[in-house]
Amino acid sequence: MGNGGLIHLGNVPLFIAAMVYGKKTGAIAGAFGMAFFDLISGWAAWAPFTFTIVGAMGFLASLISEKVPGKRVFVYTLAVAVALIIKIVGYYFVEVILYGNWIQPIGSIPGNVMQVVIAGIIVVPLAGRLKKRAGQI
Repeated sequence: MGNGGLIHLGNVPLFIAAMVYGKKTGAIAGAFGMAFFDLISGWAAWAPFTFTIVGAMGFLASLISEKVPGKRVFVYTLAVAVALIIKIVGYYFVEVILYGNWIQPIGSIPGNVMQVVIAGIIVVPLAGRLKKRAGQI
């Protein structure tokens, strides 16, 4: 979408790892999982940026899920919203650097929003139940 970015469901396991298993797992799942995907799918130039951006998404989504009090559905939604901001801002500035243009990267924002929103719609209702199940194992 936009500048050739791709849309996938990789944010679903990222958010599950972050919300169910904690900061370290969320960061590792995001950083290594998504960077590895970039490496094997023809997007290798993006892997170092993905490692940093998506690792931060996983870490902060997990931190919010663990530390913010309140109804879990709202907390998980906040975690997804913060991850969305990290993704949009992070990839926007990487594209500005790579393409040398402040306007062109705006075209990638809708795809990034779509990926994270769809993942949030899938994961937010499941995260609490998955966390309970994981605690029973």
